[in-house]
Amino acid sequence: MFIETEDTPNPATLKFLPGREIMPNGATADFIDADSVAGRSRLAEVLFDLEGVSRVFFGGDFVAVTKADAVDWDDLKPQVLSAIADYLATGQAPVEQEAVVVEDAIAPGDEEIVKQIKELLDTRVRPAVAGDGGDIVFRGYRDGIVRLTMQGACSGCPSSRATLKHGVENMLRHYVPEVVSVEQVEA
Repeated sequence: MFIETEDTPNPATLKFLPGREIMPNGATADFIDADSVAGRSRLAEVLFDLEGVSRVFFGGDFVAVTKADAVDWDDLKPQVLSAIADYLATGQAPVEQEAVVVEDAIAPGDEEIVKQIKELLDTRVRPAVAGDGGDIVFRGYRDGIVRLTMQGACSGCPSSRATLKHGVENMLRHYVPEVVSVEQVEA
């Protein structure tokens, strides 16, 4: 199996593209540490067994792996490539149990605003963020403030706050006048 790799804006994260679907229907899975796997993904468990892997993220057709600062990609990359190829060759699904994303309750009267926000995130933001090895997840909206969680490579990326404030916030404010600001929420 040939697996391509791509750099991401986060130097600690590489994107591995095995040329096949990892997560169906636009779903994603973010494993912030080995403890977060808890039987949800055997592939994530295998990757966390490699010394130096600190975070694993599954997108539609890629696996993004974040390394610890003390580890060099020259040492870790071949191990990750081998682990992904070996696992995918078994034919097992990368994720056995998906995590549920908890959203804030929507206030009465905000349903249409939330619908517009989610549509913009899904059509304009998520594809671009996925290209960088991550995802952006809607967590809530109240009193003009949109709450979002950055996942995968975008979670620890030095430019993620700038992306949220200058990119996502400006776009949402332009198309949805009720939006006042965007706030990053940790998972």
